[in-house]
Amino acid sequence: MNDRILNLLKDSFVQILLPGLEMTVPLTVISFSLGLVIALVTALVQVANVKVVRQLARFYVWIFRGTPMLVQLYVVFYGLPKVGLILNAFPAAVVVFSLNTGAYASETIRAAILSVPVGQMEAGYCSGMTYMQTMRRIILPQAMRTAFPPLSKSLIGLVKDTSLASNITVVEMFLTAQRIASRTYEPFWMYLEVGFIYLIFCTALTYLQRWLEKKLERK
Repeated sequence: MNDRILNLLKDSFVQILLPGLEMTVPLTVISFSLGLVIALVTALVQVANVKVVRQLARFYVWIFRGTPMLVQLYVVFYGLPKVGLILNAFPAAVVVFSLNTGAYASETIRAAILSVPVGQMEAGYCSGMTYMQTMRRIILPQAMRTAFPPLSKSLIGLVKDTSLASNITVVEMFLTAQRIASRTYEPFWMYLEVGFIYLIFCTALTYLQRWLEKKLERK
């Protein structure tokens, strides 16, 4: 490594980090938040066992868990305009990441709900609560504590998966690194640097996850 490479890495660090803060982080936060809402609704529908709606939920999970996220991005961004539905790059990425996260997280939440003893639901009914009241006040608080670790891992995975959005022209960290690499002819160092920045983000989330887990254990 010579002085030119050191100066290049120093200059490009901020150029790559800024799209991370301005695009990668918002894309992750918005998509994961919407995905959790979708996951919760999908899990509750499956647990409630409403036949037609349950089958629709299972079909949705089957589709999004069984196809590559990159294919989903291409279908939404490049395919939907053929049927008259045009989305800009960022909303298209949010739609795909949210639906994909929702499909995977719904199975995590469903399993966590089913892990709560059946007697808890019966106790809620005996105390005069409805199904939704029992879910909200008794079942879900216990289930979400169980689901927290795998959901946290899904969030960390989503941070890395946002790099796929570069394929539909979202100017996030990876696309920025690609552009710098094509201009400087130093792909090796640029990709190492963007990988290092992703590592920083994921490490920070890992420490936050551990801290929150300890908080939950004390309750």
